[in-house]
Amino acid sequence: MNEIKIFSPATVANLSCGFDVLGLCLEGIGDEMIIRKSERKGLLITRITGADLPYEAEKNVAGVAGLAFLKQLDLEFGIEMELHKKIKAGSGIGSSAASAAGAVVGINELLGNPFLRQDLISFTMEGEFLASKSYHADNVAPAILGGFTLVRSYEPLEVIKMPSPSELYVTIIHPQIEIKTAEARSILPKEIPLKKAVTQWGNLGGFIAGLYTEDYDLIGRSLVDVVAEPYRKNLIPAFDNVRTASLESGALGFGISGSGPSLFALSRGEETAKKVAQAMKTIYQKSEIDFEVYVSKVSNSGVRIL
Repeated sequence: MNEIKIFSPATVANLSCGFDVLGLCLEGIGDEMIIRKSERKGLLITRITGADLPYEAEKNVAGVAGLAFLKQLDLEFGIEMELHKKIKAGSGIGSSAASAAGAVVGINELLGNPFLRQDLISFTMEGEFLASKSYHADNVAPAILGGFTLVRSYEPLEVIKMPSPSELYVTIIHPQIEIKTAEARSILPKEIPLKKAVTQWGNLGGFIAGLYTEDYDLIGRSLVDVVAEPYRKNLIPAFDNVRTASLESGALGFGISGSGPSLFALSRGEETAKKVAQAMKTIYQKSEIDFEVYVSKVSNSGVRIL
């Protein structure tokens, strides 16, 4: 195989109670990439559409992740890459993660899968560091593995894929404003009180238990963030109004997707998720901010070959 075309999905990270450790993979929202073998050694980005991004591999998230991967191999040829971005940068649904995950999974597939998918996550974190100045895997892990993922440990890296309850749907609203991940991280406190920490890890445990037992009410009760959301919600217009409208429309829970500005709600069933979508739209239609709304199941496949 000399060329491969892949779809790299959008993701929702943190999921309120799981700052830097929880994530889920969305269905039908994502980037496309074409990766091919080249006679010229190294990694060359030949085309980018949908975003104004650097062509230099060392300055591009996909390029940095791909270079980290290629360092592990002694190839007699090089790699060329096309990026067709559909996820806007700074949207809060894993744009940089999709680039990094797509690059390493695509190259791995092209070379006959010398690495297991689980082993690819560490390479993608190099790309995430370029984008946000921090090594985190809560977006790249679900993008690569699909479904819900938990980063149990960063040192050493250990990621667990968890079950996705069959009736669970995600509603996303993306206000057309940009929040840089690095900036959203900078406003967070360096330390948190013990009482808040206990609340947060209780919610994290409850959320995971809810996934394994398909207890939708427990999932909803656990979607509470006392660590990052109180600071980050002030960056997002109409946050409290959208939260109230979503919960009143039947959402199980609500929160900020990644570092924002996208907001997400989990619902039991597609019908409820669509009601939540309409409630979100109604709030933002009163503002002068453009927005997009998506309703999605949780995708179990992660990056896939087209």
